[in-house]
Amino acid sequence: MGVIVVNNLSKSFGKGTSRKDALKNVSFEIAEGSMTALIGPDGAGKTTLLRLLAGILQPDTGNLHVLGHALPHDALQLQAKIGYMPQRFGLYENLTVEENLTLFADLHNIPEDRRKARFDDLLTMTALGPFRARRAGKLSGGMKQKLGLACTLIHPPRVLLLDEASVGVDPISRRELWSIIQQQVIREKVTVLLSTAYMDEAERCDHVLLLHEGEILAQGSPSDLIAPMQGHSFLLQEAAMAARALQSQVARLPDVVDTVIQGDGLRIVMKKVEPPPLPADLAVRGPSKPVPARLEDAFVSLLVNRNPHHSIPLPPATKAVANDAAVVEVKSLYRYFGDFAAVKDVSFSVQKGEIYGLLGANGAGKSTTFRMLCGLLPASSGTLRVAGADLRTGEASARARIGYVSQKFSLYGALSVLQNLSFFATVYGLQNRRKRDRIGWALEELELKDYIAMNAADLPLGYKQRLALACALMHEPSILFLDEPTSGVDPLARREFWARVNALAQGGTTCLVTTHFMEEAEYCDRLVLMSLGEVLAEGTPTEIKSRVRHADQPNPTMEDAFISLIEEHERVSRRAS
Repeated sequence: MGVIVVNNLSKSFGKGTSRKDALKNVSFEIAEGSMTALIGPDGAGKTTLLRLLAGILQPDTGNLHVLGHALPHDALQLQAKIGYMPQRFGLYENLTVEENLTLFADLHNIPEDRRKARFDDLLTMTALGPFRARRAGKLSGGMKQKLGLACTLIHPPRVLLLDEASVGVDPISRRELWSIIQQQVIREKVTVLLSTAYMDEAERCDHVLLLHEGEILAQGSPSDLIAPMQGHSFLLQEAAMAARALQSQVARLPDVVDTVIQGDGLRIVMKKVEPPPLPADLAVRGPSKPVPARLEDAFVSLLVNRNPHHSIPLPPATKAVANDAAVVEVKSLYRYFGDFAAVKDVSFSVQKGEIYGLLGANGAGKSTTFRMLCGLLPASSGTLRVAGADLRTGEASARARIGYVSQKFSLYGALSVLQNLSFFATVYGLQNRRKRDRIGWALEELELKDYIAMNAADLPLGYKQRLALACALMHEPSILFLDEPTSGVDPLARREFWARVNALAQGGTTCLVTTHFMEEAEYCDRLVLMSLGEVLAEGTPTEIKSRVRHADQPNPTMEDAFISLIEEHERVSRRAS
């Protein structure tokens, strides 16, 4: 018998006509000491399943056993044997790192004589030892996630349930989190069930469960799920046009399931085991080459086959409206918080119609720079010009031409989709017919009509993202700021989002974006990599990656470049200080 056994589990929410099935007849087993990934689109039921297994929710029907305990009947007996880390782990931001650990030790009745050794072990494991006296609110996003995991592990659990533990953290922090989790599996024989939006994380697990609309669409080892896709994936590299323009052409070809920009080329997934039929006018210098399938190919293919009427929106097959006119100019920008320089001597410029990326580790200064560019935070010194206006003197005129999607979705949760759209339209000065037209456009273009009366707080994450984008575009801004807009959403929702961003750029909208998904950085025309508040590298994705290319790493990925450049910069900075 498995450590986790689930039979015909169902759970719904709401009453009457608003009742919604979150899980429908779900059954599976998880073996002791294994790692299982829970993947699926937003709203598939992943969080509901984890909350049921943690004993927080009660099922409508079905049976579930964890470590031999029947739930929800034995929930209290089980609490001391499991660790559960929800998406928004409740750290106490006014308490220090050590005080947070002490609080959770109190909650779990950890004896005083065992605390020092346990704290030292957890602080060493998470590399938070030097920060034990720092308030949690002053930690970077990655450090907060590591502290949340340490608090979850305060009593050594036999089962660890993690809901999007790595969401919103940079690649270095994500690697560190995974190292901690794998230590628990290998050293402590902990059984782990985790939900994730990263398919490369799911590929590292022993078992994968793909949920869709509350049902298990597929389950098995990563290799089992990938196997049917072998022979369907191709890489097209030798093209005369830019990868983003190439994608808009290839995505329209017959039997193409998925297209993703990968390096200087395009990764293509086909319905059949045959290469894409490339027309002569595509100006491709070489054939597409077969490449090994990956779990993300299987994920997208399974969901598209499940709903053949669903299609990812495509950008218009037209030339991008870009020129040399700089619409964003940043020169010698500084921002101090007390004596701390969060942004130091940052300079760059962005042209009309460009997609420009700001990358960096948590705490690198990306979001601070973004907030200054949007007029939400004053600069300490330097030049900031947006849409021809000096933000330090003409802030109001610049704001009228800016759209902003924040990292934490600045929607009003208690208002419906329609009420949010109406509110933001009014804030941007839209009235009468233009207001009605723009709301109608948003509902149609971003496919929100079926959710028009639903409160924003109740929307699946992918639809919250759509609504946030719609609100930011109500006044048709010429510049769009996107601060980690796809954090936590599934691969299909990310593709839909980027198709819309590409369409905006094709039409001449300038887009500035921060992201922790390194594959998304490939969609940028140019980008800047920040570390410790400074510009570390600037250029095209190809130019950034070329800086870490060597004999042992002839084809570095953007993640390789990110980790290598930032770690080297941090080492040099530490030596200098």
